[in-house]
Amino acid sequence: MESLNIVFTGQNQLEVRSEPVAPVGRGQVLVEGAKSLISTGTECICLTRNFALGTHWDKWVQYPFHPGYSHTGRVVEVGEGVTHLKVGDRVAARAQHRQFFVHGAADVLPLADGVTDEAGAWIALASIVQNGIRRAQLELGDVVVIIGLGLLGQLAVQYARLSGAREVIAIDTAPMRLQMAATLGATHTLEMGAAEAKERISELTNGRLADVVFDVTGHPAVFPAALGLVRRFGKMLLLGDAGEPSKQCLTSDVMTRGVRIIAAHDGDAPPDATDYHFWTRNNMSALFFDYAARGQMNVEPLITHRFSPHEARAAYDLLLHDRAQAMGVIFDWSQV
Repeated sequence: MESLNIVFTGQNQLEVRSEPVAPVGRGQVLVEGAKSLISTGTECICLTRNFALGTHWDKWVQYPFHPGYSHTGRVVEVGEGVTHLKVGDRVAARAQHRQFFVHGAADVLPLADGVTDEAGAWIALASIVQNGIRRAQLELGDVVVIIGLGLLGQLAVQYARLSGAREVIAIDTAPMRLQMAATLGATHTLEMGAAEAKERISELTNGRLADVVFDVTGHPAVFPAALGLVRRFGKMLLLGDAGEPSKQCLTSDVMTRGVRIIAAHDGDAPPDATDYHFWTRNNMSALFFDYAARGQMNVEPLITHRFSPHEARAAYDLLLHDRAQAMGVIFDWSQV
């Protein structure tokens, strides 16, 4: 059996090519893809190789490289020992951009009727951001600033609102992104860079500044400016994974005002749920699906473009050269 897959074959090079599908083993399922979501920041960094030598990026991205980790589809074959899934089930999984994929059944989540295939394709990004929200330990009444309103930033706006933030102040230079954030729960939107935002945030908080600032950009120049937006003894949460972390410079805010820096990474979640650490990737994803089914979180308005996998080059070119005009970009595998 063959599958049409998207493959990065080198720096700024990609192919859509047919590759064999592995046989289904015990504890696995075969899924026919429906929709997959491009993780814009991560996949563009991987394609352009925009990271420093010796970083975790450098060790991870080896060509040929299969991008993607947010997919939905239907189960077409069930391996021995799998009891919670059956042929025909709609599911979501952290799978690459593939027409067909074999996956461990334990990490394949069924989709409820109230969750569309396109909403389910946010499975990975939803748990990545939720992990960041948990790491920040938001409290009722917090003033939250979110810098960078791409896919992760838009999810962070909604999670912060659900967590009881008094104010959710969204910062970006793209008007379209700000409008989306306002629709999805931001109480204030600032069309400016982080370096210009301190005076306005001081006005909005009566001089106190933010309890928690999320830097979702992954851009080294934003990091020092973001530190200046945090109140005394407040928290700075790094959710954007910089390709060149050595360029992220500390400021005197850390020492003189006691600003705490917290990093959140997709690998933080425990592999198995316990009474002490319940929130695994799967449990966070399942919670997101509950929120989506109830209308408490909404990703459908964030989807701006849909492409056939055959148009993969055009999809990535859009994100590389006109990212401000795009948000959620979906590959529709029914067009294969």
